[in-house]
Amino acid sequence: MEWLTSIRTAIDYMEEHLKDNISAQDVADQVYLSPFFFQRGFSLMTGYGIGEYIRNRRLYQAAVDLKETDDKVIDIAFRYGYETPESFTKAFSRFHGVTPSQVRSGATVRMFLPLTVKLQVQGGNQMNCKITKMFKFKVIGFQKEFDNDTAYQEIPKFWDEICEKYAANVYAGNAPANPYEKAIVENCIGEYGVCIDDIGDGKFRYLVAGKYAGGEVPEGMVVYEFPGGDWAVFDCIGSIPEALQSLNTQIFKEWLPGNPDYELCGNASAEWYDCVNGEKTDKDYHSAIWIPVKKKD
Repeated sequence: MEWLTSIRTAIDYMEEHLKDNISAQDVADQVYLSPFFFQRGFSLMTGYGIGEYIRNRRLYQAAVDLKETDDKVIDIAFRYGYETPESFTKAFSRFHGVTPSQVRSGATVRMFLPLTVKLQVQGGNQMNCKITKMFKFKVIGFQKEFDNDTAYQEIPKFWDEICEKYAANVYAGNAPANPYEKAIVENCIGEYGVCIDDIGDGKFRYLVAGKYAGGEVPEGMVVYEFPGGDWAVFDCIGSIPEALQSLNTQIFKEWLPGNPDYELCGNASAEWYDCVNGEKTDKDYHSAIWIPVKKKD
């Protein structure tokens, strides 16, 4: 399914099921895409996470019901997925800036109408992208779960945490002093950042990783295997994380929408970092985003 059509189909599905208990997985299933890739694309293209969009639309429709019906607040709360009037009032007040009772008295509410997707796709054919076939390979790394809505802010902190806790000694040029430092050196951990979508509920696994060379896997570290296949490789020049995050946004806004040849596949992607030349803060630092793709039928 063409990317922009997928976004529109998802919005229509969410509108039809605002009163039902639907999840990001349910929405992604409607467009036959990995929840991880679809949520990322939806957020980058619309400015809202899927869960955020559904919640905002429900709270707006709840305000409409308060204004246009005599239904009890508790009935409206249940209608839009809130288990108690208290939880509904808290969320409603945070979103609208007024309470349900104030709305019944004529207070103004925040408008949040269904999104209309009208995007101009440009510049995609100018991106520095190449399609390359890769054999299957394994990575090893430190893992943490992240929420799609806050990943851009939280993942850089995770990198800092791993570097400070496990890598500072060897990065300073010293010999490994424990199994973790040994694994970092032997597998060049820090060369990859790997996103894996196999959790659901708007969350995904992220690994600060390196290509697995075999040997001991210290407690708490994980190994993940990428299958062989075609990958879209996007080169990036600029300081991290800003340059890579900007490129990621560009991929989902310019390269994927309407791409005549390739579409996403699989449930994982990778960031590549040059561990030999330069510092990540350099303006000419080299990195890349690797995304598994398949040729359209």
